[in-house]
Amino acid sequence: MAESITVAGLVATTPRHLVTQDGLPITSFRLAASSRRFDRQQAKWVDGETNWYTVTSFRQLAINSSTSINKGERVLVSGRLHVRDWDNGERAGTSVEIEADHIGHDLMWGSAAFTRTVLVAEMDPTDEPDADEAELSGGKSTKREPVKV
Repeated sequence: MAESITVAGLVATTPRHLVTQDGLPITSFRLAASSRRFDRQQAKWVDGETNWYTVTSFRQLAINSSTSINKGERVLVSGRLHVRDWDNGERAGTSVEIEADHIGHDLMWGSAAFTRTVLVAEMDPTDEPDADEAELSGGKSTKREPVKV
């Protein structure tokens, strides 16, 4: 079962982007999330335990995050939590993964400039739209490709 989770943390590894043989874009990275608390005796903020997550994104989110997120940046990640035990014969452990629905920079720690990705219709001369499609798209095909504005 997957639980919904939102985590604020530091991108700990360089995001890895790949496209499967089926054309599915995937981007993943490790996220370090440390809790902080104010220690009154020391009169300062101190770091608590660090939780480690593998964050994986798919499709357009994978493409956008691969060009936007870098190692060392603070981000917010929202998605579905998956905790799995594993054993490869030599070692055993537990993997904690977040299948991301949303990823963004944490503006508590800095500022960011946003560039919207717009999907635009592209006319394919070999594709004849049906009457309803032609009316809705102005005669253009509904094939889409991302364009940054």
